[in-house]
Amino acid sequence: MSAWRRSAQLVGWLVLSAFGAGAAAQQDYPNKPIRYISPYAPGGSTSVIARLIGQQLTEAWGQQVVVDNRSGANTIIGTQVAINSRLDGYTLVSLGGILAGNHWLAKTPYNALKDIAAIATVSSYENVLVVPPSLPVKSVADLIALAKAKPGQITYGTSSFGGPTHLLAELLNTVAGVRTLHVPYKGGGPAVTDLMGGHIHFFFSNPVNVTAQVKNARLRPLAVTTARRSPVLLKVPTVAESGMA
Repeated sequence: MSAWRRSAQLVGWLVLSAFGAGAAAQQDYPNKPIRYISPYAPGGSTSVIARLIGQQLTEAWGQQVVVDNRSGANTIIGTQVAINSRLDGYTLVSLGGILAGNHWLAKTPYNALKDIAAIATVSSYENVLVVPPSLPVKSVADLIALAKAKPGQITYGTSSFGGPTHLLAELLNTVAGVRTLHVPYKGGGPAVTDLMGGHIHFFFSNPVNVTAQVKNARLRPLAVTTARRSPVLLKVPTVAESGMA
């Protein structure tokens, strides 16, 4: 588990590109629209970040950067589409920690270490453990107690199989000695929607996906996963402050 966590952390903040070496030598690059693939469902943090970057690149380059959501197969579909594109610098793909999870835990039609070139780190973030207000828990200790009282009945959502949201939940299971049920989604957006509807019980979310819902009391934050509190969620304790390493 510790090796998976390190891999997810190291890769989780990269934007990656199926990027041809010849593109760098083009003096007039870019001279046509750029395709920016987000291999998640629309509405999640990766898509939001991709659109922010796409807008900035459009303004800087004077060429349209078009975000193309290609979700499915745990990001493998969108990643493969990018890798199969012409290696001319006109296809970008946003990826996070799931790239490491897929490389070590799944059989992929590509080699993440050879077929993808990292070109920029665009974001880093903590995760925040959130639950619906209808769930009778107000702390990590409460959630663990509920999971122990109902083994196998408490469910958690993930934005991808083997990514940080999945591994964090399984780490919680291991450290706390509980058994909760995994419900995978194609992205953070759909997971948050079901969480607010009470269809799942908890989610280790990117703050981008849930900050507005937390402020509107549509979700209850229990803890952030970093050593220090998040600057956007200062009232939310860390996992360590909540009594877990």
